[in-house]
Amino acid sequence: MIRFWNWLLPHPLLTVLLALVWVMLQNQLSAGMVVFGLILGIVIPVVTAAWWPDRPRGFRMGRFAVYMLIVLWDILIANIEVAWIVLTRPNAKMRPAWVVVPLDLRQPEAITVLAGTITLTPGTVSADLSDQGHCLLVHALDTPDPDAVRDEIKHRYERRLKEIFE
Repeated sequence: MIRFWNWLLPHPLLTVLLALVWVMLQNQLSAGMVVFGLILGIVIPVVTAAWWPDRPRGFRMGRFAVYMLIVLWDILIANIEVAWIVLTRPNAKMRPAWVVVPLDLRQPEAITVLAGTITLTPGTVSADLSDQGHCLLVHALDTPDPDAVRDEIKHRYERRLKEIFE
């Protein structure tokens, strides 16, 4: 019986996410739209399961929720900081930097979440991933200490993602 549920719902969170996105895209809440969203949420993961052979097994949803709150807070604060920099600092006094962040993460999903988090936070952009996935190249809009940016990314985000995905 468990194998049947694993076959029917290979990615339960993706199923729920697809159903929610479908209902939100329809811009109306009706039973038919919810049922159709659930059908899409079941069919799409089943059909694409063959391309997800190495999906993460030890995903911790509670820790991910805490991580998302931290990221949302950081996005809010970074928006204020970037707005202040843009409004008050002339271009000649900007201190942009390229920062190489060595990665301890090995799961592609975790690395993708880290790169997305960095890009979503105003003032930083993930620019490149090394061929072997061991380093991430990040551009910082304004920083007096590139090493501090690297250390903050590793401590604030990568450490938590390692706890979530491993």
